[in-house]
Amino acid sequence: MRQSRTRIRGRTGRLLAAVPLLVAAVLLTGCGPKVETVTDVRAGEGTPVEGGTATMALPPAATPNWIFPIGAPGYLATYNSAIQDLLYPPLYTPETAKSGKLTTDSPRNVAEKPRYSDGNRTVTVPLKKHYRWSDGKPVTAGDVAFWFELIRANKDDWGGYSPKLLPDNVEKLQVLDAHTLRLRLDRAYNPAWFTANQLARFKPLPRHAWSKKGESPKKVFQRLLSHAKQLSKFDSDPLWKTTMGPWRVEKWTTSGSVSLVPNKRYGGPDKPHLDRVVLKPFTTAGSEFNVLRAGGLDYGYIPPSVMAQSEHFKKTGYRIDPWESWGITYIVPNLNNPRTGPLMRQRYVRQALQSLIDQKSISEHVWQGSAEPTLGPVPAALMEDNPLPYDPAKARRLLTSHGWQRGDDGTLRCERPGTGEGKCGKGIAKGRRLALELLSQSGSTETSNTMQAIKSSFSREGVRLDIREQPLNTVLGTTVPCKKSEPVCSQWEMGFFGTQGSWIFPVDPSGEQLFATGAPSNMGNWSDPETDRLIKRTEYGDDPTSMRDYARHLAREVPVLWTPNPAYQVSVIRSDLRGIDQNPTLSLSPQDWYFVKKSGDGKDGKDGKDGKDGNADQHGKGAGR
Repeated sequence: MRQSRTRIRGRTGRLLAAVPLLVAAVLLTGCGPKVETVTDVRAGEGTPVEGGTATMALPPAATPNWIFPIGAPGYLATYNSAIQDLLYPPLYTPETAKSGKLTTDSPRNVAEKPRYSDGNRTVTVPLKKHYRWSDGKPVTAGDVAFWFELIRANKDDWGGYSPKLLPDNVEKLQVLDAHTLRLRLDRAYNPAWFTANQLARFKPLPRHAWSKKGESPKKVFQRLLSHAKQLSKFDSDPLWKTTMGPWRVEKWTTSGSVSLVPNKRYGGPDKPHLDRVVLKPFTTAGSEFNVLRAGGLDYGYIPPSVMAQSEHFKKTGYRIDPWESWGITYIVPNLNNPRTGPLMRQRYVRQALQSLIDQKSISEHVWQGSAEPTLGPVPAALMEDNPLPYDPAKARRLLTSHGWQRGDDGTLRCERPGTGEGKCGKGIAKGRRLALELLSQSGSTETSNTMQAIKSSFSREGVRLDIREQPLNTVLGTTVPCKKSEPVCSQWEMGFFGTQGSWIFPVDPSGEQLFATGAPSNMGNWSDPETDRLIKRTEYGDDPTSMRDYARHLAREVPVLWTPNPAYQVSVIRSDLRGIDQNPTLSLSPQDWYFVKKSGDGKDGKDGKDGKDGNADQHGKGAGR
């Protein structure tokens, strides 16, 4: 994993666009609601108490909208999967070991360590025996087989499907007994990769509650899918009330507010301490900031544009803790778009555009040091160098040497069409302008400023960039893999959904989900035989050079435009709310959270509230473990 950022500091820096007026007023004048200290319990002090409600802010313009624990294209946002895993945990959960490295060896795993045999072609998976469904039925190997049957019969509708990987790479799945599975694979695989990136996707689903006698896996899936599209019924549909994780849904609104309460039958070692966890949506980072500053959140975040306010929060009973992610951030070009696809399929164009993105300056001035450059297709800590740093002169040479000249309006135009040396490239007509449209997520000042900085840099070299902002769910639902003939392919040219990072990796940061031909999250439709070959090397063997060679190749090919990778968020957490581990894979474990009270204050841990009224504005002050 990469080193923690140390450059986060309390100053405004040089912003490239104005921050929202309300936030700017607070920042510049100190105005805003006066708040009493939320708690006088300091770090290292306090007595744990049980119960209470903790309210956590969701990212800007992020509204959870998918409960079905089999993700569909367009519904693969991290906050969706984080909630699903609290209701339906996977067999293996990634977490940070004492060494600081990510591991799938967690005490909260639903299964014991897998056993590989027959030259790594056979995998035996023993399930732990103490897990039960919320209706009291035991969790069995048959429930895991049920998940596999559903994805195998409906793989084209599964957002996690990559050709030749799950379920294709499992020749046979056997239920040996109530708590043991055996997988026969189509070839030998790297055990570390297969456990982290394949087995960790398996999860038990309640066959007894979701499957009807005589119903085929296809019919079961379509019926479940129809329920999954009824957002207004997520908290009332009996289907979703049979869970096995530490939490169950109490309330899920169409606006994205989610209230979770403990599953009393949960059999894992990490049983919840709180009475309730509320995940609260916000349209913008500015609106979240105002609620947080008024004391309306237990666990929120500071937009980097107002980092100078961190001292205010420290004085009023909060702690500041940047949440680093195991990820990368990028702009996706749609290589199959009928208008701009021919442009972006030219490697020299992608390399030129990458050379016009000043990641270092944007990280410093827009993100206030809470971001660092993305250097390639793996986290920055695994990259050896930056093959395409900011270099406008190089970009200019690349474009002019391939036949581009400025027109009367200042925009570059193709003057030497055709293929071969010194030509614009296949599919690019004479007089074609180098003009692009970017669909970017709304709600973040930093994202807007980043895109404006890139637009300005492009413009100076004759590249026109038009920016259209939409809520995150809209961007995710639009920027999907597509064929040239499909109508959706003409609806977007470039896409950005990376305010909290574009892609968060599992433990093994390989590229089979992102850049392999036909991969489910290969939004830009990248297809390259060498990329596919290098990805396969990371899957099949444990040679450490495999990941290095893959990373080097993609960093130079630029299948996407690398942009600064921000911390997922700069968290602001009540000082009396403890047990929070900010997992780099962005999973949540609110079952570990608890409040503390000041030793000897005589409180009962409930502060006059029984924690059962479902009010998202009550924060369990003094309540907790």
